[in-house]
Amino acid sequence: MYAVGVNPWVWASPVDDAALAELIPRIASFGFDAVELPIEQPGDWDPVRTRDLLAAHGLAAAGVCAVTPPGRDLVEAAPAVVESTVAYLLGCVASAAAVGAPCVGGPVYASVGRTWRMSPAARTECYAQFRRALAPVADRAGESGVSIGVEALNRYETSVVNTVEQTIELIDGLPPSVGIMIDTYHMNIEEADPYAALAAAGPYVKHVQVSGTDRGAPGADHFDWPRFFTTLRATGYRGAVCIESFTAQNATIATAASIWRPLAPSQDRLATDGLRHLRTILGDPHRTPTPPG
Repeated sequence: MYAVGVNPWVWASPVDDAALAELIPRIASFGFDAVELPIEQPGDWDPVRTRDLLAAHGLAAAGVCAVTPPGRDLVEAAPAVVESTVAYLLGCVASAAAVGAPCVGGPVYASVGRTWRMSPAARTECYAQFRRALAPVADRAGESGVSIGVEALNRYETSVVNTVEQTIELIDGLPPSVGIMIDTYHMNIEEADPYAALAAAGPYVKHVQVSGTDRGAPGADHFDWPRFFTTLRATGYRGAVCIESFTAQNATIATAASIWRPLAPSQDRLATDGLRHLRTILGDPHRTPTPPG
């Protein structure tokens, strides 16, 4: 049985102390086990206050999401940009350790939406730049008992890594604290066989995000969720599985995630319909209350 979590981005952005104070009780009432916590800007939420709020509602911190808008890059970037990005990621590691989250995950190599053509030699150098830049973050994470999950994005959002195979190459040589964050939305676009790709990622999986193939609720789509979870169990991963989607009501996040239309009758329904489907696949369908309204 996997803990099932959700990212508050389903409802709000930025996810700050005020948003968490409103959303964590609601997330708990829906029957989730955990919350995935994005850090858009350092200081958006207080780790100690958030840890205590989660505990008060019987929820775990599933992971911290690193966010890479323009200007957060570890590759093909000016030294000052790399330095500030490393400082941001070190802050994410510190927040994860303080809130009790086991992983910092995200596209930590380059800003989302940044794409460029690379020759094989240029790609090799790009990956070497990433490993050099991430090394101090990997070391700090290991010392803090936190892992780093590197997320492959689809081709429209990055040209650095789009597949599990590329991500394994990217992290080769880094400490065991660095692995892969699985995101089914991107896998559905980029992997010829997402289930075989998940099996290949098995030894490296640090965190798992799920959503429908249209970024809506898992289950209201064509993905083979039973096969996905059968494969996931075989990898040995036993961490949380978190629904990640976004609200169309916030202009910044809707534009960044290309959410141009509602993906469910309501954001509550997106979360609870997805939770109900995941509980059914995982063999525990009776723990999900009906959403209000």
